[in-house]
Amino acid sequence: MTNKKKAYLALEDGSIYEGHSFGANAPTHGEVVFATSMTGYQEMLTDPSYAGQIVVPTYPMIGNYGINSQDYESKKIQVAGFVVREECREPSHRASERTLDEYLKSQDVPGISGIDTRALVRRLRSRGVMMGTIDESAEAATFRLKTIPRYDSIDFVKLVTTTEPYEWKPTEGRPGPRIAVLDSGLKYNILRNLARLGCSMRVMPCTTPAAEVLKLKPDGVFFSPGPGDPALLDYLIGTIRELVEKKPVMGICLGHQLIGRAFGAETFKLKFGHRGANHPVKDLETGRVYITAQNHGYAVDADTVKGGLEVSQINLNDGTVEGLRHRELPLFTIQYHSEASPGPLDNTYLFERFVEMVKAHRKGNS
Repeated sequence: MTNKKKAYLALEDGSIYEGHSFGANAPTHGEVVFATSMTGYQEMLTDPSYAGQIVVPTYPMIGNYGINSQDYESKKIQVAGFVVREECREPSHRASERTLDEYLKSQDVPGISGIDTRALVRRLRSRGVMMGTIDESAEAATFRLKTIPRYDSIDFVKLVTTTEPYEWKPTEGRPGPRIAVLDSGLKYNILRNLARLGCSMRVMPCTTPAAEVLKLKPDGVFFSPGPGDPALLDYLIGTIRELVEKKPVMGICLGHQLIGRAFGAETFKLKFGHRGANHPVKDLETGRVYITAQNHGYAVDADTVKGGLEVSQINLNDGTVEGLRHRELPLFTIQYHSEASPGPLDNTYLFERFVEMVKAHRKGNS
């Protein structure tokens, strides 16, 4: 490691961390956040919800099983930068096709290794997430901090959404419901889960008007996860309001927040967010606790939930809203990732619930 080029991570509170450059040898900036999953770095890297962020995995060794062609969650690396304690240069897994270093280099994404990630995460937990920069010198990294835009000021959804609609076919068996998917930062495993249940899907850009969605005559509408502050996405609120009155709806993560806002709720920024595969969520109707995968920095304010919505699930760590349902409409949302990747598979039943809700609505209107 001694012959590797030095790199520096600078945070807006003035702290600087020295490490070694890997991946692309280029400067970068973003909101610095941490994720607690023990595996799944490839899924993290390609998760659009991480757009505009420098991600710090808490697990100490990253890259030990390489990169394969099956575990992508989008068409490219989405993170702005990657900070690890130890980067593995010799992965060991039968599916591995290249190293983490090679993968980052291939898409011009910089990484930094050799950082005391425990100390860094403790700082982010105590002071909250901060803007940060990675550069070849401490001076350059610090200077760059003065010129970068705030994470909260950018509409990252328009940067990660699909530019053109596309189809995703069911995996097997008889064709099931047709679902319109509004892509605000979609993960492929959502489509894989719905396809396994027989759904055919039309994935559409986030700016698609409600009238165009309805022209497809979908049986249901799905609002995807995605990055950034939901308060910047008012152009989606009108679309949601039109569609929830006409079709069964499910929303995940950002989709959950936007649906809450469409019914009049407020959202707020969490101090350091929920990112990882070990967050306990309680279902208020059954009392059952689920271990969930999460990746978000904003939450719905429970005290402002209205318009027929009610809180259905809560986070047992901090009491924040993890699910909403409507008292009359065929609609429910979750704040966490039922598609996991990485994370537990306990919550894939929610896709089944959505499909059953769609089928019941279709039968009742036939």
